[in-house]
Formats: sequence, structure tokens, C-alpha cells
Amino acid sequence: MNGTKRANIKPGIHVAITLKKDQGTDRLLDGVVKDILTSSPNHHRGIKVRLVTGEVGRVQIIK
Repeated sequence: MNGTKRANIKPGIHVAITLKKDQGTDRLLDGVVKDILTSSPNHHRGIKVRLVTGEVGRVQIIK
């Protein structure tokens, strides 16, 4: 499942995100969602979230 729809993402789920500095690469960071930062229902590059570890990035994969 991809991370472009806000309705698919809830705090506490496991995801893989792309950090801002890693955009354009295939590098992903696994983690657990703490906060959803994107307010729109869809975003073509992925919904922006904050992980429980504090990193902020766009969801690429919902695990």
C-alpha cells in the first residue's frame, strides 16, 4: 500500500518514509508514525509524517 492517501495512515502504524535530504534516492527509513503533518486528503509525493523517533518525511510504503 502506498502512502499518498491520508485516510490510510494512522498514528502507531509502521511505515517507510523518505527524508527530505534523501528525496530522489531509493533510501527509506522505517519507523512508527507519531503525527500526521499533511492536512490534505492526498499528496502525490506521499503524506508527510513525524515518526516517534522525531524524523519527518513522506510516507512511501505502509507496512
